[in-house]
Amino acid sequence: MIELVKQQRVASVTDLASEFQVSEATIRRDLSEVEQEGYLKRTHGGVILDTSANHEPEVSQRLNDQKEQKARIGKAAADLVQDGEHIILDSGTTTLYIAKNLVNRSNITVITNDINVAAELREAKGITVIVIGGILAPNSYMLNGMFALNTLKTLHVQKYFLGTSSIHAKYGSTNTNADVVEVKKAMIEVAQEIIITADDTKIGKVTLHEVAPITSIHKFITGIEASEVQLKGFRDMGITVIQV
Repeated sequence: MIELVKQQRVASVTDLASEFQVSEATIRRDLSEVEQEGYLKRTHGGVILDTSANHEPEVSQRLNDQKEQKARIGKAAADLVQDGEHIILDSGTTTLYIAKNLVNRSNITVITNDINVAAELREAKGITVIVIGGILAPNSYMLNGMFALNTLKTLHVQKYFLGTSSIHAKYGSTNTNADVVEVKKAMIEVAQEIIITADDTKIGKVTLHEVAPITSIHKFITGIEASEVQLKGFRDMGITVIQV
């Protein structure tokens, strides 16, 4: 069914039932399952190929998307940080809200590859900020590459707050951009605890490159907008889900 929709881009329930010689009720049940896998998107009376996860918007647009939800997620994530800890804040708009909620804290070291996150903490007297360096990605505030990897090899942190454009209960965190994957994986390697921060629009999506397998994730912070259906798979995997 997925292959057929990939070829046609769109298909109706009636057409699919005819093609596979099953009832429309069976097709609807199957469509619910494949939608949860992140491959297809239900429409009224049919289904289309879900390509939304494969095209991440520009940073300027993402800064304005889901602002209220990201602010709640940022505060909840910052509340998990203990004084005296060393943490990594991944590049991203949600992790920027974590930084905003850390500015008045003390005795915390923040490592980041995001110039925007570092700038947010520039006047925070109780925060030591380490920018890992690297090549500045086009149209973003993100640093990646060999310099970033070499710095990460020397570090050890308690928590890594991983920002993601796609998070799935089976496939974990994935990314469309191969250039960012290696640094994110290096961050996972040096952290004791991996915490995903993502709004509800990211859930159930799968893109090309694996960043963090689902078995490596300890906590997942998202908004109350996420449904129990979206989150059940994460809880079943033993991940602590925090909704705010």
